[in-house]
Amino acid sequence: MRVKFAQSRQSTLGIEWELAVIDARTMEQVPEAHVLLDGLSDPVNGPIRREYFTSMIELVTGVHDTVPSAVAELRSLLDQALSVLEPRGLTLLGAGTHPFGDPALQRPYDKPQYRRVTERNGWWGQQLAINGLHIHTGVDDREKALPIVYGLARFTPYFIALSASSPLWRNVDTRFASQRTMLFQQLPTNGLPYHMADWAELESYASQLEGVGMIQNPSEIRWDVRPSQWGTVENRTMDSVPTLMEVGALAAFSQCLAQKMSEVLEEGGSIDRLPYWFMRENKWRAARYGLAADVITPRKDDYLIHAYDGILRWVEDLRSVAERLGCAGELQHVADLVTRGPSYLRQRRLLTAGHDPVAVTRALADELRSGVPAFSPREPQ
Repeated sequence: MRVKFAQSRQSTLGIEWELAVIDARTMEQVPEAHVLLDGLSDPVNGPIRREYFTSMIELVTGVHDTVPSAVAELRSLLDQALSVLEPRGLTLLGAGTHPFGDPALQRPYDKPQYRRVTERNGWWGQQLAINGLHIHTGVDDREKALPIVYGLARFTPYFIALSASSPLWRNVDTRFASQRTMLFQQLPTNGLPYHMADWAELESYASQLEGVGMIQNPSEIRWDVRPSQWGTVENRTMDSVPTLMEVGALAAFSQCLAQKMSEVLEEGGSIDRLPYWFMRENKWRAARYGLAADVITPRKDDYLIHAYDGILRWVEDLRSVAERLGCAGELQHVADLVTRGPSYLRQRRLLTAGHDPVAVTRALADELRSGVPAFSPREPQ
């Protein structure tokens, strides 16, 4: 099976942000995406488009040179969506899972690919009322793509910890920072990427999956980080997040890492790798413990590091790259999230204060409108 990889400029950017449609009064997730989508000229491939369930939408940017430009487009798309939904008593939610809704009540669109997901995965296919954030970074040479894919995948625990926004599932605190991560990895072809020596091995892998009926096209290889036909490396590790500030922070972190790896490869160097089994363990630890996870690293002198400390170390290391890419402010917001609390900590703060999951959902919707997290003076780690 041929796997396409288009021409792309290095470190250009595109963002896909999945959001749930909810009732503005009850906070329930509702199958009302059509209220918005029916008025659009292209709800399938346009910048505001349908997603797996009839109670979800996705905001998709064009190609941008900088993170601030991409975030500005998302702000415009979000404002457009809310201007249609809010007069109808609806609003949007940015989180990996809905805090109290029953996912089995949601219904997928009648699309062949979605039907295959539902039918093949049985009960798990009915639990996919989950939302993610996908960040595409342009790679100017196909030979760089797979090393960067595997290189970025090593940072999965940091992206999960920063974006984790799904501690609640059907009214229960799961004690995981990211319940979405645990749900999504149940599906075949999902999960961490396998290390591929070259593009020919990737195409052989895709052909083998096609041959046994696992996929019908390369887009059904749903790795956490994967090469995309658009000439990008797509980082899919993250929960959807409540605010545009968080979207910008995560986009900057991903873009800067990809740029740094590209420069290492251009200079004839190699990107640090971690054994697949350690990457799996890191992913689980981050989904469970968030910023408190002890992350396994390839450093022989510092092979375990607190996610909190590891992220801050990389923010410092990437500052010069961020200056060149025009996202220094957004990279600083990564540090702000570490020190003041990602969404899973903010939600638990409300629960600890006696609020119920409905109030937590309302706070998430309020954050989406404001564009910035409702930080407390200091978040416990």
